[in-house]
Amino acid sequence: MTETKTPIMLKGLGVSRGIAIGRAYLVDRSRAEIVSQCFIHLADVDLEIERFHQALEVSMQQLLEIQESVQDKELQSHLHILDTHKMILQDRLLIEETENRIRNEKLNSEWALKQTLDKLKKIFDMIQDEYLRERKSDIEYVGERILRNLIGKKQHSVTEMSEEGIIVAHDLSPADTAQMNKQMVMAFITDIGGKTSHTAIMAKALGIPAVVGLENITRFSATGDTLIVDGTSGLVIVNPTQDSYLHFLERQERYRSTERVVLHHYSRFPGETRDGYRVRIEANVERVDELPTLNHYGAEGIGLYRTEFLYLGRRQLPSEEEQYQTYKNAVEACGDNPVVIRTLDIGGDKFLTHLDLAEEMNPAMGLRAIRFSLKEPEIFRTQLRAILRAGALGTVKILIPMISGVEEVLRIKDIIKKTEDELRREGREFKENMEMGIMIEIPSAMSIADLLAQEVDFFSIGTNDLIQYSLAIDRVNEQVAYLYQPLHPAVLRFINQTVEAAHSKGISVALCGEMAGEPLYIPILLGFQLDELSMNPVSIPRVKKIIRSLSMKECFNMLAQIMKMRHPQEIHQLVLEEMQKTFPEDFLNDYLNDNDKTRGVSDSGSV
Repeated sequence: MTETKTPIMLKGLGVSRGIAIGRAYLVDRSRAEIVSQCFIHLADVDLEIERFHQALEVSMQQLLEIQESVQDKELQSHLHILDTHKMILQDRLLIEETENRIRNEKLNSEWALKQTLDKLKKIFDMIQDEYLRERKSDIEYVGERILRNLIGKKQHSVTEMSEEGIIVAHDLSPADTAQMNKQMVMAFITDIGGKTSHTAIMAKALGIPAVVGLENITRFSATGDTLIVDGTSGLVIVNPTQDSYLHFLERQERYRSTERVVLHHYSRFPGETRDGYRVRIEANVERVDELPTLNHYGAEGIGLYRTEFLYLGRRQLPSEEEQYQTYKNAVEACGDNPVVIRTLDIGGDKFLTHLDLAEEMNPAMGLRAIRFSLKEPEIFRTQLRAILRAGALGTVKILIPMISGVEEVLRIKDIIKKTEDELRREGREFKENMEMGIMIEIPSAMSIADLLAQEVDFFSIGTNDLIQYSLAIDRVNEQVAYLYQPLHPAVLRFINQTVEAAHSKGISVALCGEMAGEPLYIPILLGFQLDELSMNPVSIPRVKKIIRSLSMKECFNMLAQIMKMRHPQEIHQLVLEEMQKTFPEDFLNDYLNDNDKTRGVSDSGSV
């Protein structure tokens, strides 16, 4: 262990739980350098386009070789992420746009590709949904791979590690994490990244600690430095003191001896409190590839099936049959458990490239979600037909996003009825009177929740958008991102008000935002008496553990105190202190030894 170097502590986002202590291994992920824009002669246009296509082919071959080399079964279930990268390599918009720039503007391939990538990334920057917005990173990963192959810059591989260590990089692509050898890679930490990035998902699949969003870990760490990585709290210590080292060594041993056994144990049980209150614990799902993991983590069905991936990056809309087969797979994977399918929740102007729709100044509040579906009834009706047909195979429910008033609900119910009549005339099998629910995520819907509850079968609270719209926070804007506070009194009151309105009318309420999978918030959500919680599948065992260790009396008492408080910080502190008493190993205070304070940290990770 290194004692002579100054200790440095950084705080980022913990995206995969666990503690790692080891030597740093820096991976070069600097951007491929493009010297400048170059113009080519007309006679060289075809050769330049051919060079671009050769780079595409080499990139595709690299991804295929990576997929074939992965032997880990847990990781193989997440290799659909690389399928996404292969699809981007074949995307007509990417290819044709770049070819046109080469041909029409006489640009070199590197610069033409860079211009195309910049255009695609601007589109993703406008997306408000955190999960979808972070798919911009996939465009960047693929673009970087093509550029490196164009200029002949070698891709530094994580497979070159010759001994155990902790990978340190500016960023890591899913291809990087797919190649990681769990016998060598103890953890990884990066300057950038978010909780819902594909890299974070892959880290969880690998079961290794990971911290992202550290901003400048590559600046303050060198190969060979001793590192402590706490993937739970997001804490990273470079060249720790002796006291810090021993403290985390002890914590690591405790974690290793209990974590996996405990979590695998709880995945087999229902989400039920000590005094018998039962809440369904379901999974948020994006793709069919994720379905095999549901039983492993103990999901009691799919509480949110996002259908956006059927539509993204395509020039042709998915057919009714393609959608039906996708939903059918989900229903069959869940058996007797329910599948809640959310209708299209993105704006057509940004992703359905054949539609001629106007550019919007504020897409978050523009033509998106149900507003788009109602404007394009044929697209909506095709999706409804597929959902209704899939309903004949099991327990399927329809979920409508971004509802703002009763009139929208009545229009939707009329469209569903007409779609049922159409299927009936055709003699097609479908689910009669399928349950229909709505997302409660904007203030107008929360304000009239009692009226909306009279027209639907269930509510699903989307806390990601609820927080954003309630607090007028643009999460893309780093200047105000600190105001994004799940425990803001207004947010908690909105949730409480929505649940009370629903239960007074006899309908159930689910919560499917990021709050649902955050263990710290579980006693509050139980106190609201929510009926269902839907989350990333990997979060399910831990959430069940928390639920099964609490009583509703404890949750009610905590909620009563919280609802009297005025500041998010004091609410967070109260909940943390109470949870530390019951779960000392799960909710530890961020460790900060006085000897490590030579360089302190802020919550954003800045030194």
